[in-house]
Amino acid sequence: MRYHHRVARLLTIATLMATPLTLAACGGHMTFDPFYNDYHRWNGTEDGYYRQWEGQSGYNHMGFDRRPIAQQHAYFDWRHHR
Repeated sequence: MRYHHRVARLLTIATLMATPLTLAACGGHMTFDPFYNDYHRWNGTEDGYYRQWEGQSGYNHMGFDRRPIAQQHAYFDWRHHR
């Protein structure tokens, strides 16, 4: 019976330690939009919108955080009107 308790305890600890890593990998990171005072979860969906905006705007791909503030504002403005 002790063996079952040890296994159950070990599985519980492993699950508790793995859960934050799993949620972080699936959720993406949050990006604050200072122009609309809200947050955007930067995951695959948001990245798809961002790449669509880049294509429509004629910009080459660049990380969002490396874009000039004026272009970040243009993206958030475009995003909020979709």
